[in-house]
This record gives sequence, C-alpha cells and structure tokens, in this order.
Amino acid sequence: MAPNTFVLGLQWGDEGKGKVVDALAPDYDLIARAQGGANAGHTIVIGGARHALHLLPSGVLRAGKECVLGNGMAFDPEIFLQEIDRLARQGIRLQGRLYVSDRAHLLLPYHKEFDRLSEEGVGRIGTTKKGIGPCYADKALRVTAIRVGELSDPAAFRARLKDVLARLNPRLRALGGKAASPTDLADRTLRLAVRLKPFVRDTVTLLHDRLGRGRRMLFEGAQGAMLDLDFGTYPYVTSSSASVGGVCTGLGVPPKAVGEVLGVAKAYTTRVGEGGFPTECLGAEAKMGERLRTVGHEFGTTTGRPRRCGWLDVIQLRYAIAVNGVDAIAMTKLDVLDGLKTVRICTGYRLGGRRLTSFPASAALLGRVRPVYEDLPGWTSPTASARRWADLPKAAQRYVLRVQKLCGIPVRMVSVGADRGALIHLSRGRA
Repeated sequence: MAPNTFVLGLQWGDEGKGKVVDALAPDYDLIARAQGGANAGHTIVIGGARHALHLLPSGVLRAGKECVLGNGMAFDPEIFLQEIDRLARQGIRLQGRLYVSDRAHLLLPYHKEFDRLSEEGVGRIGTTKKGIGPCYADKALRVTAIRVGELSDPAAFRARLKDVLARLNPRLRALGGKAASPTDLADRTLRLAVRLKPFVRDTVTLLHDRLGRGRRMLFEGAQGAMLDLDFGTYPYVTSSSASVGGVCTGLGVPPKAVGEVLGVAKAYTTRVGEGGFPTECLGAEAKMGERLRTVGHEFGTTTGRPRRCGWLDVIQLRYAIAVNGVDAIAMTKLDVLDGLKTVRICTGYRLGGRRLTSFPASAALLGRVRPVYEDLPGWTSPTASARRWADLPKAAQRYVLRVQKLCGIPVRMVSVGADRGALIHLSRGRA
C-alpha cells in the first residue's frame, strides 16, 4: 500500500466512500477532505448506529486521527458546528485534532437563497440547495467571496460583508428573494466565529509539516468522478473538482503526495438529480429499479431524495478510472444484488446504428444512447455474512471477477452490508 491514498467515488456519488475511508483510517495518521461542502453525505454504520456526516471527513470517527477540511471546500460554519455538537453528544470530541483551512471559502445563508431561487426557475439541474454552486461562483468571481481566515478580524469582516452584499442584494431582489442585512448577518457569523476559532489553521503549512515528518495521509473525496466540474456529466455536476486533481488544488499538496488512488463503485449504479443515466432501470425494468432502491436504501443522506437506480456501467467506470489513474476498486453493496436470477453489466452504448465504446462529453448525446448489456447468472445465497472471498457464492465471485476484467484493474475490497465490519479485504490481484 502506498504511503498516501486518495479514496474517490467512481460514479455519481453515494458509492459508500465514507465506509471505505472509515475502514482504511486505522492505517493512516491524517484524513483530509479537499472539496465540496455540506452537499456531501457520508453514512457510516457502527454496531447498528448510523453516523451521517456532511462536512466532516469520515476519519473523525476513528479516535486519535488528525482530520483536515481543506482550502478547496465551501465551508458552512453553521452545519460544521451542528456536526461538532452532535458528535460531542455521542462522546466524540474533535478539538485538537480537527483543522479547518483559513483559505476555505465561507458559505453563508444568501448562497442557499440563490441556490433555492435558481432551482425553482427554468433550467434546474437538481442541486441539494445547500448553496454550493453560488459559493463557488463567488470564489471564481473573487469580488463577492469571503474566506474563513477573514473572520479573525471582525472589523474588516464587517466592512467586507457590507461590500459583498451591496453587490449581491440587488440580484437577490431581482430574482424574488429577500435581501440580507449586513449588520445582522455579520453579528450572526461572528458569534459562530468565536466557536470556530480553535479549529481554524493554516492547513497548507500543517499538511506539509506532516508530509515532512513521514505521516501517512488518507485523502477523502466528496461526490464522485461523474460529478466533477470538468470531467463529469456537465452541466449536471457539482461545482468543484471531485477528481484526483482536486486533491492538489483543494489541499495544497503536490501531485507526488497522492500515491495510490482507490476508486469506490457500487455493484450497480445510482445518481440523484437531473442528467443522463444510460443504465437507469426504466420502462420494462422499472420494477428492478424500484427493487434496487428499496433493498439498497437508496435515499440521499443529505436531502432524503430517492436515487435513480440502474445496472453497473463499465463504459462509465473505465472513463472515470482513466481520468483519475485509479489503481484498484472497492466494490460496495454487492449484497443488494442477492436473490436476482440475472445480473447485468453494460459493456457498450448504441446510438442509432453505431456502437460507442467511450463515454460521450455531450449531455444531449448521453441522454440518447442505449446500453449494450452482458448478462450473468445471479445468486440466491445471501452474501451479508461473508467475510472472506471464499465465503461468497460462486456466481457472486464470477460477477466481481468479470467487473475486474472489464475495468482492467483489481478489486481490492468488497462490501456486503452497511455495518463497519461487513467488508471483504482482498490481497493485491486476489480477486
């Protein structure tokens, strides 16, 4: 295993990255998240207790591990403190081992208002309405963005917020929203800043210090490769770099620090929101989609929205693997396929009379392609109690091996249940 590892979602998010990060965390000294905001939802089940995290890295549930929220994040101070308080009530205290970058951008209530208004208009893209897109838009625009570190100077922050809202409030009113009060919002945010202060650090310096001391790092991705702003199914994507490049830009570490890339993929495929989804179970297969949703508990951690469900798509997976230089796969939710007579894998797309073997960039084109399937025998024996490769039904083994061959990289882990311990660890190249 490489000194440092990046855990990346290979599909449209919700692949079970939180569980994989939690499982790997004991072997690392520090867990860092580089991008996204409270639109992420990582659920970890420990002894039947569910822990839903939105901003915090999944490593916070492992005692003694340092955790970092990097400069590339859209940082919502209210949700951060809510999560801190909830974990404190469960006996998990984070002060002294959790650090927030002073270069991260503040996500404030007016960002959520812009998000809500845009999703109620024409051309909605299916966001979580958590304000992520407007926050990153302000970051790119520069003149309307505020960073976490600016909270350390209250007078300067008040002046900055007043200037920002002088630019943004006319837009809010024009869209039918309510203008924000600079005084009220400054008072509210600075009250939060008092509690935030012990967590805020220059995380770039901190991370380079740990790298220099040989500390092992686990980089946790949010969302998934197909929601990456550049390489995902644009425009139905998130507003940050959910691919491997986001580790460097969102944490300030060099590319050579990344080491191994572990891609997480469900044994089938899901997505939320709008956008193309070639293997979605619709029409004659609608009942299968509903079965996958029900058995897999496919409802969003952040919004509760039902996820769209379909068969595994290796054309999409190979694209994500290539873009991110993925070394191995962690396959999750294999148990959801238990009891099916047949399991399907998409091995190509058809468009008119042509067969496509690469993933199209055009959202319109992606919406018109039709999947080409390879059918494999299913298995009736349950997999949930399996803890070794030999415990899996032979048909389940053949399914994993076929996915491995089609993707061209090894399957390193297989998850067969929600609980922390429901994992099969495979040696390099074993499967």
